[in-house]
Amino acid sequence: MHPVVTDLSAELWQSAVRVLDINWSGDHMVPSRRLYPHQWSWDTAFIAVGLAYVNPTRAWRDLHSLFEAQWPDGRVPHIAFDPATGEEDYFPGPAFWNVPAYGRRRPLGSTGIVQPPVHALAAWEVYRHAAAHGAASVQEALNELAWLYPRLVAQQDYLSERRNAGGAGLAAIVHPWESGLDNSPSWDAALANVPADLSLLTRYHRRDLVVTNAAHRPTDEDYARYVRLAVSYRDGGYSDTDLPQRHDFVVECPGFNGVLGVAELALAQIAGVLGLPLDARRHRQRAREITAAISRTLWDPATRTFRSRDVRTGELSAARCVNGLLPLMLPDLSADRAAAIMDELRSERFGLPAPSTDRTAAYFDTHRYWRGPVWINVNWLLRRGMQVHGHHGEAEELRRALLRLVHDNGPYEYFDPETGKGLGAPTFSWSAALCLDLLADRSAPAYARDA
Repeated sequence: MHPVVTDLSAELWQSAVRVLDINWSGDHMVPSRRLYPHQWSWDTAFIAVGLAYVNPTRAWRDLHSLFEAQWPDGRVPHIAFDPATGEEDYFPGPAFWNVPAYGRRRPLGSTGIVQPPVHALAAWEVYRHAAAHGAASVQEALNELAWLYPRLVAQQDYLSERRNAGGAGLAAIVHPWESGLDNSPSWDAALANVPADLSLLTRYHRRDLVVTNAAHRPTDEDYARYVRLAVSYRDGGYSDTDLPQRHDFVVECPGFNGVLGVAELALAQIAGVLGLPLDARRHRQRAREITAAISRTLWDPATRTFRSRDVRTGELSAARCVNGLLPLMLPDLSADRAAAIMDELRSERFGLPAPSTDRTAAYFDTHRYWRGPVWINVNWLLRRGMQVHGHHGEAEELRRALLRLVHDNGPYEYFDPETGKGLGAPTFSWSAALCLDLLADRSAPAYARDA
């Protein structure tokens, strides 16, 4: 059952559905066949939100497929590798990560790092839209929620407990890739302490530069640091013990932890549907605790913004980046701090749709990945935050701006913040999927303060 769409959006709807058909690989969705031939973690979550409108069975299958790669400790790897794809087709590939077999997962089946836990929110959104597809779809959704729920809880427990490296009640990331915002200026200060051994790139060749413009991607210097960090974490057995003492990059990200808090709220909704009221109360309490920890630890009162924090030094990043705006999603964020985020969004530094970094900063780059371009997924999250805190007019303004961006330029991976030109991979799955949600669903999120 499709929602009614206007003439202007009908073409975009059909185009988005075609992208999701093209990128379906039997039991999972690839972000883009050209550049990303495996299954990515937070991509799967965003994609499921849009797939729920046109093929909920595929949406559930995509989430199910990803969580079949979950580690025994609860972590959900940032890539689940497709065994039909060759090692040479993507770097770093399965042999590089060298993950042993676990559970029913074959050896070399995944990476050992994570991405933001958007999956509980995605599962809740797919369930919310199941009724539009009939009784059988509702039953399917209940069955899938029951299967996913303990796995989603294990994911949250891993991040909240094993990754609480700073002791502040926040999850730390051990690699910039874990944030989803790979080369954001938010990591520059922490990465400066990681040696950039360019000889690593003679041993490990970048596949991304073969199929995309080098001027749009992280630099070789940054990539050498990424490889070094991945090797260090891998060679340490992917252990999270004593991270600040033995690992060169341990950072608390406001965006990652904002998503962590929202996931608890989504789990509260799921627990309610599954008849687990005590669990639901526990999830709501954990969301409040995460919100308080973000406000206590990552807030910079001098500039009235949220910043990432280097756990090893205790210092907040000087960079103003879009991850500092994402705590707006949390309904228990204080009115004062929510207002400060909205002021930041309205300022010359950002605007709508929000670029990935401060437009006025020296590090702003209109083309280079997370150092300036507009991304659909983070703006989709920001829109939810606007709705949660009652900024419905600006949420609608953002919805229209995102749809116009994709309608005029195509469902690209990211976009030039000045011209709107599509950049990165074309026919990008989460851009297409989230357009379906933006076209179809104008309602506020199904959680609220103390719901």
